[in-house]
Amino acid sequence: MNVLTRPALYWRTARYLKPRQVAHQILRRLRPHHAAPLPKTAPVAREISGPVQFITAQSSAPSDPWSFRFLNMERSFSDGSIDWVCADLPKLWRYNLHYFDYLCDSTRSALHSAYLVDHWMRHNPAGTADAWEPYTVSLRTTNWIKYFMSLAASNAPPPHWILSLWSQCAWLQRNIEYHLLANHLFKNAKAMLFAGCYFDGLVAKEWLRTGTDILVEQLEEQFLADGGHFERSPMYHAITVEDVLDLIALDRAMPNVLAPTLVEALASKAIAALAFLRDLTLPDGEIALFNDAALGIAPSTQRLFDYAARLLGTQSAYVRSAGEPIERSASGYYGWCGLRDGWLIDCGPVGPDYQPGHAHCDTLSYELVLEGRRIVVDTGVYEYEPGERRHWSRSTAGHNTVMVDGEEQSEIWGVFRVARRARAIEARLAVGIGKVSFVGAHDGYRRLSGSVVHRRSAEYVPNSSLQVSDELTGGGRHVMENRVHFAPGLHISGQNRSLEIRNDSGLPVARFNVSEGPAIYIESKEQYPEFGRIERSEVVRLRSEGELPLQQHYTITRV
Repeated sequence: MNVLTRPALYWRTARYLKPRQVAHQILRRLRPHHAAPLPKTAPVAREISGPVQFITAQSSAPSDPWSFRFLNMERSFSDGSIDWVCADLPKLWRYNLHYFDYLCDSTRSALHSAYLVDHWMRHNPAGTADAWEPYTVSLRTTNWIKYFMSLAASNAPPPHWILSLWSQCAWLQRNIEYHLLANHLFKNAKAMLFAGCYFDGLVAKEWLRTGTDILVEQLEEQFLADGGHFERSPMYHAITVEDVLDLIALDRAMPNVLAPTLVEALASKAIAALAFLRDLTLPDGEIALFNDAALGIAPSTQRLFDYAARLLGTQSAYVRSAGEPIERSASGYYGWCGLRDGWLIDCGPVGPDYQPGHAHCDTLSYELVLEGRRIVVDTGVYEYEPGERRHWSRSTAGHNTVMVDGEEQSEIWGVFRVARRARAIEARLAVGIGKVSFVGAHDGYRRLSGSVVHRRSAEYVPNSSLQVSDELTGGGRHVMENRVHFAPGLHISGQNRSLEIRNDSGLPVARFNVSEGPAIYIESKEQYPEFGRIERSEVVRLRSEGELPLQQHYTITRV
């Protein structure tokens, strides 16, 4: 980054922050993180009077109980001496080690789980890096409480566990992530509510009040009118759905502790959010990978549906029974999904203005499924570490959309930063006889000479074809590059302007036809369906150069 342009980039990024965020950023740097004072009397846990119905963790543990596998990376501690620092592993991996999701994994023995809790307490005093990040504390305390609630009365958690949990909760209340907000603040509030319900006494009531005040506000802000989470990531949406259902399950286990109005709001948001999750789940049963989204992190859509059915009693409000158009205009997702075929396109804000950390340059990008298999895919997410792979997964070239003059449609930088952002200036879906049509446009390239606008029109015929037409309007001479990323395991062959898409067995699954005009290139690129997993994807790149307007057209037809 040029030293002369850096201040302008910082300003274009920071000007969207809320004053509250800026104030708390400063406070965090000025105020050291001290341990919370110990309670004057031994903490007391409330009695559990209802069923404990939390969703159980899906085992990702290797057969060796001293091995941990997160983000497709495994580390073994054969002698039981857990290295809680693991400085050579990515920060997100270390976070997962401290989250303790595995504590609720039924494949781990009670003896082993007890050892892990005790070992963590001995080696992670208050303020330890990673272990005491507020987000990490939020997830760990919630998981400890779930685990403690699942223990039989004869195997109740010992007093030193209870004291450690109490101290972590007290520390968290003093370090709520008001400097970040968004899903971090939601996790903080959830943890405060779990703590306030699990413990009895005046301090617990204060935790309950803190969690309630934050969550009542954040339920309205973070869930949009169409039921979607405002960060526009299907993965984080699913994670937040689980958070909401966990709080409903908490109320079932400890009735009459959470405010009735909060419980009603949670149930209402859950129904709308589950319906949204249905629409952002493709016919292969997995979520679309828009923005920061990868498979294997959030519970699957079906597991969340089953969880909700246990708590709310029905799935009829959010389970898809047949093909239907999708128009989630508040979030910016449109398309059509059936039981075997589907198509989704993104034409909405990159995320909340004050926290677009999980945004990608994927405006007007799409995913396509034919016969239950993904044909056109998003690049996904490999990691949250700085480097080429993080940039590639967020870049315009990493998505199925148009790039102009080699510039990003949104000004992404760093690991989570966005300065100038592409904004949708048009988005509409029309349903016709046997087809759905979409028209959308964004202003991400208006900063270029000639004030360039990208407009995309698409016509999708369920179970048959997708026709895409792109146009650049404005002024001057520009380079237009359009990419289509085909799923790993699919191979492109053919010549001229008619290409055949074949699977690993050599059977044709689709045909890709390009109209006259652009030059056609076939490239091999990385694709990341899961964190830490690399696959190769064949990409068609269409390139045109000339005076605006420029147009490109292609059709993908099922074979």
